[in-house]
Amino acid sequence: MESKRAKESLSITSVHVLPNDTNNHGTFFGGKLMMYVDNIAAIAATRHSRSLVVTASIDSVDFLQPIYAGSSVCLEAFVTWSHHTSMEVFVKIINEHLITGKRDLCTTCFLTFVAIDEKGKPIPVPKVIPESEEEHLLFGSAEKRYLNRKLRRQETKNFTSHLTLAKPWE
Repeated sequence: MESKRAKESLSITSVHVLPNDTNNHGTFFGGKLMMYVDNIAAIAATRHSRSLVVTASIDSVDFLQPIYAGSSVCLEAFVTWSHHTSMEVFVKIINEHLITGKRDLCTTCFLTFVAIDEKGKPIPVPKVIPESEEEHLLFGSAEKRYLNRKLRRQETKNFTSHLTLAKPWE
């Protein structure tokens, strides 16, 4: 399978934040932003793999600045690294005050996607070729994040094996 340049997966979209997109503090609903994040990241992963993809994990989402109604948010996503069947996608969200033009990086996060076939079985994905300084920075630290995710997933499995499921009808 031929490797692909990171920029081949670049996906960009903008959203106008309206009053009904905000919470009681007047800031963008985190959950609504996450819907846009997952969507743009899935597009980037699909562009890289040219296959169906499923979200495997969303790492910590770091909200650095609030986003207010009337702003525009620009979401940029690209595949930073790949393993056998999985891809790490980096998403950055830039807030733009539409009247002043001031732009701030307000949120970043990493997501992992798995490429699947029509039967839902994982399939191989191309390796990533980083080119820009930002791509090299993210690529160089990706394997460490991958290993941390793997450990966290095992810890979650261990933890959840001891949980009980609520049965409110009993």
